[in-house]
Amino acid sequence: MTPAIFGMAGPALTAEERAFFRESDPAGYILFGRNVENRAQVRALTDSLRDLHGRDDLFICIDQEGGRVARMKPPEWLAFPPGEVFDRLYDIAPASAIEAARANAEALGLDLAEVGISVDCLPLLDVRQPGAHDVIGDRALGQEPQRVAALGRAVLDGLARAGVVGIVKHIPGHGRALCDSHKHLPTVTASAEDLESDIAPFRTLASAPVAMTAHIVYTAWDSENPATQSPFVIAEIIRKRIGFDGLLLSDDLDMEALSGTVPERAERAVAAGCDLALNCWGRMEDMIGIAERLPPMRADSRDRLDRAMASIRGRVAGEDQARLLARRDGLLGLSGANA
Repeated sequence: MTPAIFGMAGPALTAEERAFFRESDPAGYILFGRNVENRAQVRALTDSLRDLHGRDDLFICIDQEGGRVARMKPPEWLAFPPGEVFDRLYDIAPASAIEAARANAEALGLDLAEVGISVDCLPLLDVRQPGAHDVIGDRALGQEPQRVAALGRAVLDGLARAGVVGIVKHIPGHGRALCDSHKHLPTVTASAEDLESDIAPFRTLASAPVAMTAHIVYTAWDSENPATQSPFVIAEIIRKRIGFDGLLLSDDLDMEALSGTVPERAERAVAAGCDLALNCWGRMEDMIGIAERLPPMRADSRDRLDRAMASIRGRVAGEDQARLLARRDGLLGLSGANA
């Protein structure tokens, strides 16, 4: 198995993609807006991926956060709010905010599970910092680590109730970045002591099944390499200090924070300790290069992948989506927040 997550070019597999994916056997896939048109089409696509590999527990993920990061959009799918609305409710009613976040995530997860998507790139555990770049901004669950962890746990629980695995991101924390890692490489110069607040939510939720790295240089830990490609950050900060032993995948390797070719970026990420290299854009040349450069998946990485996917228990009997959304909206109404 190739330790990579690959994208696809369009709403259905091409003959070239089908042949390549069968041969390279990637760990899983990620869907983007170009891959989603309607419910029947997305279900057919995810079914075709599972049939191709003969794996019912195939890792198929999407960035469906709510707010400005949503690949499945109205009118075909519902719109969901960003993390900030739950943060505002927490100011006046913490228990209500936690329950609203859980209900919202469960309702969102039902949309994903219905079309065969098994993993969502949510929740963000990045602690929002004043003056930082807005790339995180209203996506964050708050500025206080304990609050971020509490709301993040509720999101993971809600997704799990819908039969979907959540990914905590962007470990060890993206909240201090002064530029957008999609375009530039952020450098965070905070002290190791100050960074304790950034890693605190990840430490609290260290038992999460999956985490995504940050393409950020933290000079207190490694002044030369972004976390995604830093053996020290992955081994000493993520694995030891935070205590995360789940499946670790890189953020998107196409992001301009990283240097070198996409296959070279993937090779460095996996060599540094990432279990999986995430390549989102479905460019066949890049995917072939990644498959050629990466070694077969390590045994410990395969174990983490299996554990993550085994955490899916299927839909927990509960309220239907309409009732979940009504409960969420009633709770958010306490703060005047709009869903």
